[in-house]
Amino acid sequence: MPTKKNAGSKTKSKRATRARRTGVWRTAANSDRHELYELAVQEVVAECDFIEKAWRAHRGRLATTIREDFCGTAKACTEWARRRPNNQAIGVDLDRSVILWGERRHRAHLPASIASRITILEANVLEVETPAVETILAMNFSYFIFKERETLVRYFRKCFESLSDDGLLLCDAYGGSEAHSEVEEERSLDGFTYVWDQNQYNPITGDVVNHIHFRFPDGSELKRAFTYRWRLWSLPEIQDAMREAGFANTTVYWEGTDHKTGGGNGIFKPSRRGEACAGWIAYIVAEKRARTTRRAVSRRK
Repeated sequence: MPTKKNAGSKTKSKRATRARRTGVWRTAANSDRHELYELAVQEVVAECDFIEKAWRAHRGRLATTIREDFCGTAKACTEWARRRPNNQAIGVDLDRSVILWGERRHRAHLPASIASRITILEANVLEVETPAVETILAMNFSYFIFKERETLVRYFRKCFESLSDDGLLLCDAYGGSEAHSEVEEERSLDGFTYVWDQNQYNPITGDVVNHIHFRFPDGSELKRAFTYRWRLWSLPEIQDAMREAGFANTTVYWEGTDHKTGGGNGIFKPSRRGEACAGWIAYIVAEKRARTTRRAVSRRK
């Protein structure tokens, strides 16, 4: 799968050793799909780091308020609230069961000083009403669920209206020649194998059906633990929709290349030119208000 998750081999080796010593082995019967998803896909520390990087670059300061759309277990909300005592987070998701899982797993045992700064809403991101926030996150390609351009623009416009005057919308996207192929990709992790199954692709509509499977050393499998019926949006299409929704500027952060492996190096920088590679992941930062340059400030003075 196009994912930002990348655990080093030494770390995996140490974890596997601990698992063998305690006699604990993952199987389909004793594993939780939400836990496996967080281990295999999510990288909330990196996401929160990117929020801070984007705010320094585009606004010259740090943000305090975020809204995590399609938040699922709201792990990013938890990480954000933990970072600094004035940080506040709102999570929005339609799935009550996954919200409750995140409550039990991530928020139930937090100190009141942190938990009180996290609000989770069971709501539709197209309709939700929240106080204005500085940052909205739509990560893990979740907004690809909107297949019609009109709906995508409607979502971005809702984000625009929900942001503070200098707010930023942060999204990720994926693509590349292999993104249009019907293939499976396996990745070995801590006691299980993560499988990204690009099961269907329709070149006429751009619709895709992707599954996540989890396979285990004993031969058992959590088949189709997650299924995504998306449209594979391109970066120009996404940026055009953002601008139509009212955003003043959009910036693509492209991942650099590890010259030893030929893969991504995990460092994302603003770029106007990407590589025509088999697979890529990028961040997009949409600014509600254009950046004020020092020269413009000086002239006004």
